[in-house]
Amino acid sequence: MIRRVTVPSLFPPPRYSHASVVEAGARLAFLAGSVPLDAEGKLVGDGDAVRQAEQVLVNLGEQLRAVGSDLAHVVATDVYVVGSDTAVLSAVWDVVEASGLGVGPHSSTLIGVACLGYTGQLVEITATAVIPEISHDPQGAPC
Repeated sequence: MIRRVTVPSLFPPPRYSHASVVEAGARLAFLAGSVPLDAEGKLVGDGDAVRQAEQVLVNLGEQLRAVGSDLAHVVATDVYVVGSDTAVLSAVWDVVEASGLGVGPHSSTLIGVACLGYTGQLVEITATAVIPEISHDPQGAPC
């Protein structure tokens, strides 16, 4: 259902693919930015981009489950990190890669930005995912 493409005529990306192709007829979910807030709306990981990335991924997993998908079915992300220090961006990317989003690998853009929407927020991830079809047994029950 998902085909990851690395274009041979382009510089090979280190840990992502150039494109993800989804066959026609698949259901897609376009997720709003996942942010580092807990269920009560409190910032998790104040001043710590890595800890915030971990919380963002937990929240992204919840968003995906709510629409019938998961991290393995994400085809594209935009990862926003406050700052221009490539070491911080790289540390956040290491968390993303270890999360299961690296399966494939998916297509992604890592972006250093000046600020994000919540006070103290350092990381946000938007995602597009395939919602896999539920397979059924011969009697029609989901399996």
